[in-house]
Amino acid sequence: MNLQRLAAVLGADGAPSLEIRDLAYDPSTVAPGSLFFCIPGSRADGHDLAAEAVSAGAVALVVERPVHADVPQLAVPSVRAAMGPASALFFGDPSRELEVAAVTGTNGKTTTAFLLRSILDEAGRKPALLTNIERRIGGEAHPTGLNTPESIDLQRLFRAMLDAGDRSCVMEATSIAGVKGRLAGTRFAVLVFTNLTQDHLDFHGTMEEYYAAKRALFEQAERAVINVGDEWGARLATELADPRTFTPDDDIPFDLKLRGRFNRANALGAIWAARELGIDDDAIARGIARLQGVPGRFESVEAGQPFTVIVDYAHTPDSLVNVLQAARGLGGGRVIVVFGAGGDRDREKRPLMGRAAADNSDRAIVTTDNPRTEDPAVIADQVAHGKLEIVLDRRAAIETALADAQPGDVVVIAGKGADTEMELAGHSVPFDDRAVVREVLA
Repeated sequence: MNLQRLAAVLGADGAPSLEIRDLAYDPSTVAPGSLFFCIPGSRADGHDLAAEAVSAGAVALVVERPVHADVPQLAVPSVRAAMGPASALFFGDPSRELEVAAVTGTNGKTTTAFLLRSILDEAGRKPALLTNIERRIGGEAHPTGLNTPESIDLQRLFRAMLDAGDRSCVMEATSIAGVKGRLAGTRFAVLVFTNLTQDHLDFHGTMEEYYAAKRALFEQAERAVINVGDEWGARLATELADPRTFTPDDDIPFDLKLRGRFNRANALGAIWAARELGIDDDAIARGIARLQGVPGRFESVEAGQPFTVIVDYAHTPDSLVNVLQAARGLGGGRVIVVFGAGGDRDREKRPLMGRAAADNSDRAIVTTDNPRTEDPAVIADQVAHGKLEIVLDRRAAIETALADAQPGDVVVIAGKGADTEMELAGHSVPFDDRAVVREVLA
């Protein structure tokens, strides 16, 4: 594509006639003939990497300020804001051809996306999938990454989906991705709102700003499906034109295999999104019935033990309450929970997590959960608030819970779900709750 076409969509003047063969924002991915976007980041500033990008083959730069490089530079107010529209143009505006069904909300995005993909598959819509635990393009699994990829990566993926024969895509649309411009240039055929509860306030600052980020995503949606059983969803429904609404108490006339009231809400979001896309109830019924479970989402681990073990991704106060209440209904015994809170994230929710566990379980063990660069002991103290048991070593905490479990009890291992690594002291180390449970039970 000629650089002048890209400059026009960015509102940048003075671009020479120059062939652009690819787009990049990371010097390590620059191919000869690339246009390089100098994104200012929290860890590195792309302007400081411009020379490296040019050495790797970049023939032009998108910048917010001039840099020392002997290639054309397109000056824009925000490189991040420019990257989405430029990516959509360069890859041929793929979401105009690809039917993109997206899910946003604090909790339930992944499960709703899996349900919706199952329905679209039964309806013959050839759906791709983009979630934080699985990506599928042309029916093949691909490595995962960010819930919502950077805009260049996202538009490239959309084009790859079309090239592989996909005709629709189900994806998670996060509020952080929206604010960072990753979704700019993407059209949503339908967008589902699951709920809004406390999380990511380290990024958004306040719940009002968090809500505003979710609300802004609907400006890109042709159709909206909203859970009005959630107070923020009820508000959102009043601010949008003719949304489809539902509550978790609505009837589900299909054979839903997933347990828990929260999964009723997820299923209803998927059902109404499918109906908004014109899919008939026969295909919806087949899609709902076909999905037996979602990895790491209220996933049962069976090894012949006389009690139930559930592994779940619950990492917010609200999701932890929902999972523990659902666990209470699985047996007549006690509910034991092992959980923690992530580091370098919303600190305000930590005592709320502890309270949620204390109020909804018979024994709560606070442990380490992706502390990242923080001290795990400090995080655990903030969660436990002097009232809960702490076993910092996550494997030892799981061993403690399983050793205590009696017939009829339910043990919930919360926080990591299907994750197979833990971020500890700035490094990733292998850790899969499900594998550890099986090893301990064996």
